[in-house]
Amino acid sequence: DGGTRAGTARTAVAVRDGAGSGAGAVTAAGSAPGERPPAGPSRRLFVARTVAAAAGVAAAGTVGHGTYGVLRGPKLKRVTVPLAKLPRAAHGYRIAVVSDIHLGPVLGRAHTQRIVDTINRADADMVAVVGDLVDGTVAELGSAAEPLARLRSRDGSYFVTGNHEYFGDAAEWIDHVRELGLEPLENARRELRHFDLAGVNDLAGEEEGQGPDFERALGDRDTSRAVVLMAHQPVMIHDAVDHGVDLQLSGHTHGGQMWPGNHLAGLVNPTLAGLERYGDTQLYVSRGAGAWGPPVRVGAESDITVVELASKQA
Repeated sequence: DGGTRAGTARTAVAVRDGAGSGAGAVTAAGSAPGERPPAGPSRRLFVARTVAAAAGVAAAGTVGHGTYGVLRGPKLKRVTVPLAKLPRAAHGYRIAVVSDIHLGPVLGRAHTQRIVDTINRADADMVAVVGDLVDGTVAELGSAAEPLARLRSRDGSYFVTGNHEYFGDAAEWIDHVRELGLEPLENARRELRHFDLAGVNDLAGEEEGQGPDFERALGDRDTSRAVVLMAHQPVMIHDAVDHGVDLQLSGHTHGGQMWPGNHLAGLVNPTLAGLERYGDTQLYVSRGAGAWGPPVRVGAESDITVVELASKQA
């Protein structure tokens, strides 16, 4: 009827006026004209899954790169260490320092051979193997260590125990490395051409009555000669300072190996990696040539270091 048609017309005009004014107008979906509709559950789920997938790919890539770095073998690095008591004739003397080889089920004979080849290319005057050679027994891993017999240097190769040697039979490993041509320094000292080289057992040997004995290794030496000490754990630096050591060579930390190990290792070791001075004693900590646990390193690449001694008289 006429009343109904008139009411309908007025409603239509009101709707047109409201839509045309732009004030407070809304779409059927509940959003203002020109605005993007709110993301629905399916879109949020897609974004979350995409971010998770990207993070997974990044993590896998990082772990893969870290594993490749371990299996490829350690890189050679060089550091110069001046020693006040070193004679001019010893200026430039090179010590190849390798620690934490960690022979085991994953890192075997081929790993040892890569390390030996790297050291031999460095043409060092001496080789220092600073503990944690193995994660197992001689029966299990003796053949994996055999390439060490081909190490070359002018003044020989020397070995001290790390804590992992005491997980098994440390005495067996000491005998085995001696058979391979390395000289174990069991709380002992050797007078080389231009300086003394000393070594102490690892702290883990204390449970077997074979712990470090600094007095035995250093007590009766000629203090006018420089002395380099091989000691697996950096925490031994405090005893080294007390006994007038010029340079301590250590490993043990792996440079942290990977997060969060870097934070944990930094809490219990005075130096995580590299060269630092403690009074008149310098400490060099290698990041090691292998890996413990998963064969992965992130932000702490494995290394063999040529420590070049410098005479202040040169």
